[in-house]
Amino acid sequence: MSQTYLQSKPRYEILDGLRGVAALIVLCYHHFDIYGTGSPVTAIFNHGYLAVDFFFILSGFVIGYAYDDRWDRMTMWGFFKRRITRLHPLIVFSSFTGALLFYYGMSDFFPMIKDAHVGQVLLLVVLGALMIPVTPVMDIRGWNEQYPLNGNAWSLLFEYCANIMYALFIRRFSKLLLVVFVALSALLTLNLTLDIDVFGVLTDHDVQAYTVIGGWELNVKHVFIGLSRLLYPFCGDTPFCSTLSQTFG
Repeated sequence: MSQTYLQSKPRYEILDGLRGVAALIVLCYHHFDIYGTGSPVTAIFNHGYLAVDFFFILSGFVIGYAYDDRWDRMTMWGFFKRRITRLHPLIVFSSFTGALLFYYGMSDFFPMIKDAHVGQVLLLVVLGALMIPVTPVMDIRGWNEQYPLNGNAWSLLFEYCANIMYALFIRRFSKLLLVVFVALSALLTLNLTLDIDVFGVLTDHDVQAYTVIGGWELNVKHVFIGLSRLLYPFCGDTPFCSTLSQTFG
């Protein structure tokens, strides 16, 4: 393995700062979404969920910047190993943390916690640490989440999907195919945000119409919303757009 491959590229410190701010916004959004009083102060974070979409944008930039010019000296397994090393330790940590604090969340907002057995919690620790999503049948909080011990992990599942698609397909796209893919991804975003529902999967989307809210349940609607939130932000940001600009330049 060459020394060039082992060396990291210069970091954009501003992106680290933005990532931290976005994480705090998501944290505040979920806290006030559950425990907020509806006051103007707590309402500041009403659209904090959009920080997740910013993470997808940031991820697309970072992946393209870090790996686009390394595939001539990096194997597929090398790429996946680096990504797993970067992402998975905190996933495992958050699964165990969610289990340790699970019963402290007992309240009217999580009506099923009081009836959850320790065995169910332990099983979900293992599934969560392995990033295996669960159906509402295995829900133990009452919110139909894919990861009841770490509700936000659904976005990391889509992050993994983006990494896999990038390594297997997207990096190999010709410029023309990339143009088409980004355009179709943009249409998915418009279909969701304008509530057009071309594919008929948003039929019970009334409460969340004209937003990008969704993605945390394991069903057709939420998987569709999650992919719609992922694809255009991930593929339409700076590295990919620079390639597109060269196409028309």
